[in-house]
Amino acid sequence: MPDEPELELTSSLVPLFVITNGRALPPDHEYEHTTLVMASQDAAATARTLSPEAGQVMALIAEGFLSVAEVAGHTHLPLGIVRILLAQLEEDSLILVRRPIPRAEHVDRELVSAVLEGLKNRFGA
Repeated sequence: MPDEPELELTSSLVPLFVITNGRALPPDHEYEHTTLVMASQDAAATARTLSPEAGQVMALIAEGFLSVAEVAGHTHLPLGIVRILLAQLEEDSLILVRRPIPRAEHVDRELVSAVLEGLKNRFGA
């Protein structure tokens, strides 16, 4: 019947474990909020065989990098579910992942001073 609204597959009627095929949540450090994801060049050919939710994620990141938090916001899916979908897509080599740069460790001031002194002696200052 043409007047009936279309049922969304991500509605509250579909349990979240169905969307992820029962997969477990990857470690938090694997897909942090600021991790950037983008569709790989080969992804267009495989996009037809993906679940509707994974296809929605792929459509979002087809044009460029988005953070994991942005993907969750645009898809209206919980962050944990997005992480699981991204882990699946990365395993299938459909996405490129750019993880955040780790924070710098405590710097040895003596070493930095010695390098600075060496540069001053070498190039003058």
